Amino acid sequence: MLYSESDSPLRYRINRLGGRSKQEKWILQAELFNEIHRWVKSAWKKIEGEGTDRRAAGRYYEKVRDFLKAAAEVWGDAWGNNAYMITKPVTLKAMLRVCADLAATDADPADGRVDRWREKLASWSDQAREFRNEGFYERFPAKGQVERVGRIHRDLGRMAGIPPRSRSKD
Repeated sequence: MLYSESDSPLRYRINRLGGRSKQEKWILQAELFNEIHRWVKSAWKKIEGEGTDRRAAGRYYEKVRDFLKAAAEVWGDAWGNNAYMITKPVTLKAMLRVCADLAATDADPADGRVDRWREKLASWSDQAREFRNEGFYERFPAKGQVERVGRIHRDLGRMAGIPPRSRSKD
């Protein structure tokens, strides 16, 4: 759905196996799947209780879609700009973790969610310069991508006042 739905901010931006599109891709399907799977795994009891059919999957798609729409608005011109790391895998994965944290406390009501979340993420707009390609790895030092994603997740969550979910709660 994130690849093909017309309202998805990642439409045609996911590099799928065997895909032949000439359009620039932002993230590998496997990396995106791993982040969504991480969320589902940590929140499985809640998800299972709400149902695991196609409609339930649609509700989670809507949460991710709305979060990415709000994030795109907040990042402004830096969103999708090759001079920034915002739509690169390391930052997209960190943002999906923030999405899971935010959805755990403020997913409902769905009406007005993009506006609520845009307000919540508004502090990110002042941080766009920190996500420029030049010097990015020095500004976010880490031993590897796993550690860097975790660090960016914590930093973005802290900037927006979104506490990380506790794994035992879900």
